[in-house]
Amino acid sequence: MMRRPIVLAAAALALLGLVSCGQGRPQPVTIKGSDTMVILGQRWAEKFMAAHPGALVQVTGGGSGTGIAALINGTTDICQSSRPIKDAEQEQLKAKFGEPAHEIVVARDGLAIYVHQDNPIAELSIGQLREVYTGRITNWKQLGGADAPIVVYSRENNSGTYVYFKEHVLEEADFAAGVQTLPGTAAVVNAVGQEAKSIGYGGAAYAKGVKEVAIRRDDSGVAVLPTRETVLDGSYPVSRALYYYTRKAPEGAVKTFIDYALSADGQALVTEVGYFPVQ
Repeated sequence: MMRRPIVLAAAALALLGLVSCGQGRPQPVTIKGSDTMVILGQRWAEKFMAAHPGALVQVTGGGSGTGIAALINGTTDICQSSRPIKDAEQEQLKAKFGEPAHEIVVARDGLAIYVHQDNPIAELSIGQLREVYTGRITNWKQLGGADAPIVVYSRENNSGTYVYFKEHVLEEADFAAGVQTLPGTAAVVNAVGQEAKSIGYGGAAYAKGVKEVAIRRDDSGVAVLPTRETVLDGSYPVSRALYYYTRKAPEGAVKTFIDYALSADGQALVTEVGYFPVQ
């Protein structure tokens, strides 16, 4: 399904140091990548342009891998990514532009585990999650729930959330063949909200109409939910940074926008959207 860019405003950008197009139209700041971060990027762009009349920011999703590819191809100013950039991707950038990408942590996220609201399961360990997603556990009865098969949802493999989950939960093991992949966190939440036997994962900000499961680091650990306190102190086992990547140190309008995202006002929006501030 084709995703349209979210174009939020347009006018002259001289005050922000942007170069105008040939017909006097503004040159936008373009942001592409993580679907997890689309809502946050959109809110930042809306508030930024309200505070800077004349600014134009375009935000599109497609997944972290898509955003990093666009950065390498030179077709976006900022890549939004819910995973760190890979060494091979850095090498491509260095070969093409003479330097690796510039990394900025702009927010933090607790990777939430979703189940249906009627599911009695309240907590799981990382090990149990791994066994569910690799196909070793296939029935809720094995986890203390009802005698029913587990319907397992995941993100598709161009997603930074998928990569993070595979690395930090599955420990690079393969997903089971029966795991159903969906093209966005909103789609995962929608599917889990409608299927009583299902489980899924995604950004904490999307956990609406589903139940979040508390997660234990190991079988003897304390199960915790992704909250500001547990994400920032590291006690939530699947916490992660959310990144902005640029081809070089930010300057001009790109720097002005990123500075806004990291400001007190910008970080307040992080909390309002449902993620967690850098500080």
